[in-house]
Amino acid sequence: MIDHVTRLGRAVVQHGPANDRVYLMKLGGDDPRQTAWRIEELARDEGYSKIIAKVPGQARGAFDAAAYHAEAFVPRFYQGTTDVHFMAKYFDEERRQPDAPEQLAEVLAAARNRRPDSEAPVLDDRYRWRVTEPADAEAMAALYRQVFATYPFPIHDPDYLRRTMAEHVVYFGIWDGGELVALASAEMDPAGGNVEMTDFATRPDQRGGGFATFLLARMEEEMARRHLPTAYTIARAVSFGMNITFARRGYRFGGTLTNNTNISGSLESMNVWYKPLP
Repeated sequence: MIDHVTRLGRAVVQHGPANDRVYLMKLGGDDPRQTAWRIEELARDEGYSKIIAKVPGQARGAFDAAAYHAEAFVPRFYQGTTDVHFMAKYFDEERRQPDAPEQLAEVLAAARNRRPDSEAPVLDDRYRWRVTEPADAEAMAALYRQVFATYPFPIHDPDYLRRTMAEHVVYFGIWDGGELVALASAEMDPAGGNVEMTDFATRPDQRGGGFATFLLARMEEEMARRHLPTAYTIARAVSFGMNITFARRGYRFGGTLTNNTNISGSLESMNVWYKPLP
């Protein structure tokens, strides 16, 4: 079951029972006071336990007034000038409480104590990498199905991968001979001047080779070439590997979204990391 993306006025939202939430992805120029009310009405009507809203800095006051609170922050998110706040509202006290907070703190401390690498990552000669093509979609979906039992977007579907590839997402892959062994994607927002580095997956028997760090470096180069000034990610807060990967590439911690995303079969907290691109 996948949550669906729709519009409320000009605002773009994702909602559904899989993540048990409303996610305001883009405010879209609507009155922020009306949007804050509309998405709360939607959440209450559907019985969801959380709202998470990506809110430009100038609209934060409307969400503060509607009793939302900030869980994460990225400076100069829009076109390198305007900040964004990830504003949350809960309708279930249990969801507000993170699972295993000591573990989340341990992962975050390990990542924040990691100094950025001084040298660019390299790939062993047996591997090759490239931007994926529509013909790769079946193999991509198979890898995502192998790595993620559930995911907030339908990356298990080859048609979805082909469609997003044609629209706003650049997928990067690593091959061992003819076998696809690692993937990641850059989900671009050209109008907003930002890009989400996401959908990292490595085949279980190929882990430990630094593929995520290598792909992230290649993604940053390509997105800088496309003049997108801010990169960010929403990474699983329990993952030492992914949080350290972003810290190694010089990303800064922006906050934690509590019990936010259904990934690999259960709701997980997610850490926001960000980096200006040259």
